[in-house]
Amino acid sequence: MTDPHSEGRRIDDATGTETTGHSWDGIEELNTPLPRWWLWTFYATIVWGIAYTIAFPAWPMISGATEGVLGWSTRGEVAADIDRVAQSNSALTESLVTADLATLPANEELHRFAISAGASVFANNCSQCHGRGAAGVQAAGYPNLLDDDWLWGGTLENIAYTVRHGIRNEEDADARWSQMPAFDEILSDEEITALVTHVRSLSDMAEPNAEGESLYIDNCAACHGDAGLGDREQGAPNLTDAIWLYGGDAEAVEYSIRNARFGVMPPWEQRLGEAQVRAVAAYVHSRGGGEDPAGE
Repeated sequence: MTDPHSEGRRIDDATGTETTGHSWDGIEELNTPLPRWWLWTFYATIVWGIAYTIAFPAWPMISGATEGVLGWSTRGEVAADIDRVAQSNSALTESLVTADLATLPANEELHRFAISAGASVFANNCSQCHGRGAAGVQAAGYPNLLDDDWLWGGTLENIAYTVRHGIRNEEDADARWSQMPAFDEILSDEEITALVTHVRSLSDMAEPNAEGESLYIDNCAACHGDAGLGDREQGAPNLTDAIWLYGGDAEAVEYSIRNARFGVMPPWEQRLGEAQVRAVAAYVHSRGGGEDPAGE
């Protein structure tokens, strides 16, 4: 009886190797076995793959992945590293929480630790709005933290309070709060134009006018002051320093007067904890615009 699998097979004259019986356009396939070392390596990778999927996280599921019998994970490794660093810095962290912020810069080691830690906190939580370099985004109303213009003060205590409680949010009863009325339905178009010119003249960006000055005294001076120097108790900005949160061109100032602005910053106390709040305050304060307590 003829073996159907041997049909067409023959010994190749050149190599002395049996062919498989397959031929394509006269080219025959040799039945050359794989090297033993290659086969054993291949089998070893299969065994290794099975063992790996049993021991380590491997197969994706609907809401997670198989955990593996070893329970290992990269997240766990990172968490362990974070815990180790936190333990090594625990003494400095405790000192930062209890330190008097007014005198923090005098403690060189603690101040350096706070700034270093605060840089990481800022990059992870604040840079999305204030920019990677803390220069803010004027078009969106995110303040520049590098200058010395502060609505509620720029000392370490003031900055920490703002970070801790936020601005005009509904989550924290102690949030910084100020609200400018919209004058679109209070003043006429001509009056708003005159007021815009006067406000810009306070920063030497336009020529003063008597009508605008009178409107300013009647409608704006209660918060911004007769001379336009602002009031940090109310969070009213200084209008004389040519620093503008939303821009100082006529169109931007007119929009602010007509519609008012209402920027919101969330409170960070619950999310960060007191140590990180103080650390990021120290970092922001060190960027160049921070004030000494006596400078208020």
